[in-house]
Amino acid sequence: MFLNLSRCTVVLLNVLIIERQACPLLTERSANTVNSHIFNWAKDFDGFKKLFHRFLQVKGPSVDWAKISRPPEDSIQPYEKIRAKGLPASISASLNKLVVVKLNGGLGTSMGCKGPKSLISVRNENTFLDLTVQQIEHLNKTYDTNVALVLMNSFNTDEDTKKILQKYTHHRVKIHTFNQSRYPRINKESLLPIANDLGMSGENSEAWYPPGHGDIYASFANSGLLDQLIAEGKEYIFVSNIDNLGATVDLSILNHLMSQPADRRCEFIMEVTDKTRADVKGGTLIQYENHLRLLEIAQVPKAHVDEFKSVTKFKIFNTNNLWISLPAIKRLQEKNSMDLEIIVNPKTLDGGLNVIQLETAVGAAIKSFDNAMGINVPRSRFLPVKTSSDLLLVMSNLYTLDAGSLTMSKKREFPTTPHVKLGSSFTKVQDFLTRFENIPDMLELDHLTVSGDVTFGKNVTLKGTVIIIANHGDRIDIPAGAVLENKIVSGNLRILDH
Repeated sequence: MFLNLSRCTVVLLNVLIIERQACPLLTERSANTVNSHIFNWAKDFDGFKKLFHRFLQVKGPSVDWAKISRPPEDSIQPYEKIRAKGLPASISASLNKLVVVKLNGGLGTSMGCKGPKSLISVRNENTFLDLTVQQIEHLNKTYDTNVALVLMNSFNTDEDTKKILQKYTHHRVKIHTFNQSRYPRINKESLLPIANDLGMSGENSEAWYPPGHGDIYASFANSGLLDQLIAEGKEYIFVSNIDNLGATVDLSILNHLMSQPADRRCEFIMEVTDKTRADVKGGTLIQYENHLRLLEIAQVPKAHVDEFKSVTKFKIFNTNNLWISLPAIKRLQEKNSMDLEIIVNPKTLDGGLNVIQLETAVGAAIKSFDNAMGINVPRSRFLPVKTSSDLLLVMSNLYTLDAGSLTMSKKREFPTTPHVKLGSSFTKVQDFLTRFENIPDMLELDHLTVSGDVTFGKNVTLKGTVIIIANHGDRIDIPAGAVLENKIVSGNLRILDH
């Protein structure tokens, strides 16, 4: 095992040496670019080496199931209690110490789109990034503040994202970017990297990966941006996935952070929310060896997976909306004391090669911070768009859009969202859009299942439980103006003239 580690190290260092020796053949400007590239890769390599070394040392599951207990009552506060404090007149001062960080490393491939997922249009032709900028600009204008936006890109999204940022030049929000690390995928059998060199094209196109959002701490510090923001007087970051449209800046949570006594200042808040049957795989908070800790399904011994998925024992899950102290990140990075559990993510490449990716989760660091806590927030703060089914919900009249923020329509009689399951014909965004002349009225919808070749005409209304199934070779056209309430539609229905 350790022989493999040293072989792996030699292979990668040789690549660095070869690229470095090529520098004299370049122009001075090109050489500076390559030198910068090598310097960044050297930092990435150091991080990868540490992670890989830990991976080789770890034996068995990362948690002892017998040591797990429920978190103490006061360690997870109800949001209502936090909100009941009200807001001080000085909330603007608190906002000026906040930075919003969006995790922007993902591509839109699962929804059939090319490029960064953040550039997919989700509402009124606004992208995830558009909505984020609108939210922060609204804050800055309303409270006369300078809340900045930071995007953590990956090598997959950085170039396209930076091109699009030019459109926000005249918006009242300062935007920074930094890149996640770039780590080599490892052959599952040999435990050697599959990359031939540092290139990212040709044979190497699948050789690299961004190592999960837990990499934020190291890459943020390595970029120099962490020190820059601290020097500007920033104290906290609010971190969330850019595809979570519910993850807006919450002034009550910010005030709770800022109003704590200096000697008991909370360094880390994780927003959690009540688990439903749809969230059984989500990470949860536990008490473990006298620390609050995030438990992910990948860490659970196989014999206890069903227990982990239970909504009775583990009642909450992590939304990945996190509030973290900037000075605390700096302290922990300098001491090298942020020990994040390794997530081994197996992949099969297009050619059939089995590889592994070593990843970490940003929330796993909660155990390293002082006075960390969870806040049980309303479900409305967790509105991720992972699939076309999610996209249908956020595009519908279930939500109203104001200053970049989506809120549940007051016309809906109950606050839960409908359960929507669209079949494979709707997976790609372009296919999805061609199947709706416009988005149906869903204010009174509880459950929608659609399978097969189905299209929707204009001004369709869906109520209660609606199931539409077109069998193989059949097609169903829901006519314009149709009202479907507690209906099952199947077979073949073509509306040729209506």
